[in-house]
Amino acid sequence: MAKQTVAEQFVDILVRAGVKRLYGVVGDSLNPVVDAIRRNAAIDWIHVRHEETAAFAAGAEAQITGNLAACAGSCGPGNLHLINGLYDAHRSMAPVLALASHIPSSEIGLGYFQETHPERLFDECSHYNEMISNPKQMPRLVQTAIQNAVGRSGVSVVTLPGDIAGEAAPEKSVETALVTARPTVRPGDAEIDKLVALIDAADKVTLFCGSGTAGAHAEVMEFAEKIKSPVGHALRGKEWIQYDNPFDVGMSGLLGYGAAYEATHECDLLILLGTDFPYNAFLPDDVKIAQVDVRPEHLGRRSRLDLAVWGDVRETLRCLTPRVRTKKNRRFLDKMLKKHADALEGVVKAYTRKVDKHVPIHPEYVAAVLDEVADDDAVFTVDTGMCNVWAARYISPNGRRRVIGSFSHGSMANALPMAIGAQFTDRRRQVVSMSGDGGFSMLMGDFLTLVQHDLPVKVVLFNNSSLGMVELEMLVAGLPSYGTANRNPDFAAVAEACGAYGVRVEKPKQLAGALKDAFRHKGPALVDIVTDPNALSIPPKISADMVTGFALSASKIVLDGGVGRMLQMARSNLRNVPRP
Repeated sequence: MAKQTVAEQFVDILVRAGVKRLYGVVGDSLNPVVDAIRRNAAIDWIHVRHEETAAFAAGAEAQITGNLAACAGSCGPGNLHLINGLYDAHRSMAPVLALASHIPSSEIGLGYFQETHPERLFDECSHYNEMISNPKQMPRLVQTAIQNAVGRSGVSVVTLPGDIAGEAAPEKSVETALVTARPTVRPGDAEIDKLVALIDAADKVTLFCGSGTAGAHAEVMEFAEKIKSPVGHALRGKEWIQYDNPFDVGMSGLLGYGAAYEATHECDLLILLGTDFPYNAFLPDDVKIAQVDVRPEHLGRRSRLDLAVWGDVRETLRCLTPRVRTKKNRRFLDKMLKKHADALEGVVKAYTRKVDKHVPIHPEYVAAVLDEVADDDAVFTVDTGMCNVWAARYISPNGRRRVIGSFSHGSMANALPMAIGAQFTDRRRQVVSMSGDGGFSMLMGDFLTLVQHDLPVKVVLFNNSSLGMVELEMLVAGLPSYGTANRNPDFAAVAEACGAYGVRVEKPKQLAGALKDAFRHKGPALVDIVTDPNALSIPPKISADMVTGFALSASKIVLDGGVGRMLQMARSNLRNVPRP
């Protein structure tokens, strides 16, 4: 029996770690690995048109499944293309293993064709970044990379020269057990006691939740009920905490709405639960703050803390809730719920005037209709820019839907590549890419990936022929828009030319039918919706700080648009609580 090559052993280790596919673009230095995948029935090679797409797709798969995902790039320019998607995966805490293949090992450091230094280039977007320069480093180095990616929730990069990949691997006399799931982290009793004391001493407590509350919805609701706390959230916390939440006061941040800003500033104690909310200008500096996070390096880096608690949110609350005193006075909670409903009602009125007759179509209307017709367990991938606004305000979470985007890294062109990774996890689940025309056209070549693999992703294209968020930034800064206009084709015709389903929508009455027809189509589809480039109505009293410095609450209407069904939810909450 022939000995395994390093490439074959590398692929076997990925399979043992649960990796089902490797996204990438083939190339000479990658050939030994790709050929090993060809001969291994337990893993697939997913050919994409750009390595940036490969990294975004792997990151999305990891976020949807919670398991390790993988991508690869050939030497030099090939693996350099991975870097933007890897930054996004790393900042999203998605466990991803990236293979950066390399030039022949004998030529490293001599200015060889396509030479770069991956072991330096990927340091900032990875927990672990090492090169295999000798076959004897296998399999320990790859196993270590996997442990880092899974155990620390982020990216690991393995650099592998093509000639080393083809050499014989050492005998597999011992196979180290692989860690493929993270444990929960419980704070110590001393920290729990300190947090109990802070909560019991405070009359008004507000919870502000981020993505770290995933899987802790029930625990957060039980805790909020016991201490009569309003519950606000960051954008990445929306999908986990907004639904079935009678304590909801909306979202803080530039895209925020409702009374979250007021609730975080008018309390005695603010508890940050699993959030690394980046905009510290939205956080108060004159109230007590406690933070609970599973990543200790996140504690206190956004604001001054009175107490830092290192722990998983769910386990922390399971320890904490039975020990705090039940608060009887809900005056602060009810006041914030009313402010939330009143704030939403004012925003809704700005959007609802003859919206179903407005041409070009209001993008708010598109998002609202999309929310109604999409499946209850749909995955929405969201482009950075104005699509973030529409998703934040109109896509209704329910505990089964997922909404993912480049919410921490803020990259353009992420929605379509992420949809590819999300769809590969389950071809039967509806995956909707909420794409802007700028983001879609940047990586439009990978629409062909949908066709090639017959992935039934539905691209809903908000086509306002501009870089809308950039225009907003210029407007608020007092600058004329410049360099933001896009001269676009008929994207529906492009989709059809690629072999997919395409439809163009220019009138509101066509919208619902077009979306339903596209969603019923069995393969990939694109709905090109011509939207109003002037959809943002900026209030007359607005400062540049509101957008560029994030100094004021967006709940004071930074972006004057609708908020979908959130008003209905807020009013429903008010009907079920006693008046202050």
